[in-house]
Amino acid sequence: MLKKTKLRHAEYYDMQKVYDGLYSNSQNGNNFYKLTEIIGSEQNIRLAYRNVKTNKGSKTAGTDGLTIKDIWHLNDEQIIHEVRQRLINYKPQSVRRVFIPKEGSDKKRPLGIPAIWDRLIQQCILQILEPICEAKFHPHSYGFRPNRSTHHAFSRMVSLVNVGRQHYCVDIDIKGFFDNVDHGKLLKQLWTLGIRDKSLLSIISKLLKSEIQGEGIPDKGTPQGGIISPLLSNIVLNELDWWISNQWETYRPHRSASIGFRHYARKYTNLKTGYIVRYADDFKIMCRTYEEAKRFYHATVDFLKSRLGLEVNEQKSNVVNLKKNSSDFLGFKLKVVKQNKSRFGYVSKTSMSEKAISKTKRILKNRIKEIQHEPTSEAVQRFNITLIGIQNYYRYATTIYMDLTEVNYVLLKSMKARFKKCASTMKFSETSTLFKKKTRGIKPDTKIFRVQNSALLPVTGVHHKNPWNFSQHLCNYTKEGRSKIHKGLKAIPKDVLVQVMNSYSKNKSIEYNDNRISKYVAQYGKCYVTGELLGIDRVHCHHIIPLAKNGTDHYSNLVIVDIFVHRLIHLKNTDKIAKYLRYFSINRKQLEKLNLLRRASGNEPILI
Repeated sequence: MLKKTKLRHAEYYDMQKVYDGLYSNSQNGNNFYKLTEIIGSEQNIRLAYRNVKTNKGSKTAGTDGLTIKDIWHLNDEQIIHEVRQRLINYKPQSVRRVFIPKEGSDKKRPLGIPAIWDRLIQQCILQILEPICEAKFHPHSYGFRPNRSTHHAFSRMVSLVNVGRQHYCVDIDIKGFFDNVDHGKLLKQLWTLGIRDKSLLSIISKLLKSEIQGEGIPDKGTPQGGIISPLLSNIVLNELDWWISNQWETYRPHRSASIGFRHYARKYTNLKTGYIVRYADDFKIMCRTYEEAKRFYHATVDFLKSRLGLEVNEQKSNVVNLKKNSSDFLGFKLKVVKQNKSRFGYVSKTSMSEKAISKTKRILKNRIKEIQHEPTSEAVQRFNITLIGIQNYYRYATTIYMDLTEVNYVLLKSMKARFKKCASTMKFSETSTLFKKKTRGIKPDTKIFRVQNSALLPVTGVHHKNPWNFSQHLCNYTKEGRSKIHKGLKAIPKDVLVQVMNSYSKNKSIEYNDNRISKYVAQYGKCYVTGELLGIDRVHCHHIIPLAKNGTDHYSNLVIVDIFVHRLIHLKNTDKIAKYLRYFSINRKQLEKLNLLRRASGNEPILI
């Protein structure tokens, strides 16, 4: 849903045509020279603000101590002016260094948190670079890209095993990828992609060399935590994607029309069969034979070192025969097993990886401890939400029930010990209909723990779901691609969206103007009170709690109403109220909504 929302954002600010044009030109192999003008455009900056504020990290302070809350009181013109001034002679502020625990290790992963204005500028650049790069990225890289997910990458790997019979896997672990990216090489790769705006390349170079608080200026690496860092990492490894792909998958002989070339190539040429699947810096190369996999392994290690300047962790890198051993990928473990019913004799058997099972046990144990220390419905709700998230992610494993049974065996001991005083049990058949809909495959007599009338979902209550490959027709930057993403979704006409966007208040905060658009779209252009579709000249965005009474410009404090209804909210003169009511045939429910807004504004309700 998040990616769909971001796509709508571009339409709210009438930037979709610009992004579509960049994508189309990039597909045609065009070069781009005046990108900083688009980056500093009014609508692109306003859209960047919108996207930055929706990030969870927007409320985390950088070295300047500022968050999104410290700038959302500024109006649109002030934000636009500040960003443009910084772009003229860009000097990024120092990056705040934070260390977070690394999963499955005692080591910690370094994160770099830029200052809030630098994040806004990075977002402005990202929005322009993304459509250009999307047109050039390999179709089977899935990390940090619009509409793609870990499940798409995992599904591609499963398909290559089940259908393509690629039973040998090349596992390569890049040593400290994000910390070892060569800045000069990255800038050359941007130039090769067609980004020829030297002022923009200069800004990106300065971003890469932003001072890290307490460590100094880095000479290599892209700081994890920056908004633009995921895109830059994809640009670095895009060269690897296409190099591997051109060895076989996308290789075209000089006489490309010759039929049966691939069958001939396998027997009589030195070409090696292999298909890459990549998610960020985690990638697999799937091959048919051990010899081909071994050749790919040595060639890829050499390519990473000589072309990209990246070292490989040899202890974690090897060639895996999936018929004998398993390979871990994105929290899943995949192995090939004999299946007589299968068309090809062998199929993939997938399960949660050992690390994933250990992590799941630890996370759910912590939730159980929280319930013991604070036996409330809210604590139970947190447990249930966490469990649903785990079930939804790992349900694509064929042995998901067995894996969660192993988890459940450990958790049951913990539950029985910790819930002695604060919980009771009941049969699954006695739970509510709504509760039963949230879980699957549970027997009626199964015991369910209950805390303050809130039941804990059973850990094993999930069925396997077959993974689906990513549809390459989905695209944020083509009309056909967007129609597939938005299929079945209601939307405001584009011309009305543009009118709402252009009629913003220059004296009010950018937060108010941005939330005004969101509220208008959420209400489908209808008045909150009357429910009637509003013409653009009768749209008014009302503060439920007035600013004079410590109200805010937050989304939850705004509502779209007819301009005449807005007057009814604030009118106190009974004669004038009666005069306005003649224009509306307000029913009981509508009057309740109107009076609700009047009370919040400090006025007496209207009695009819």
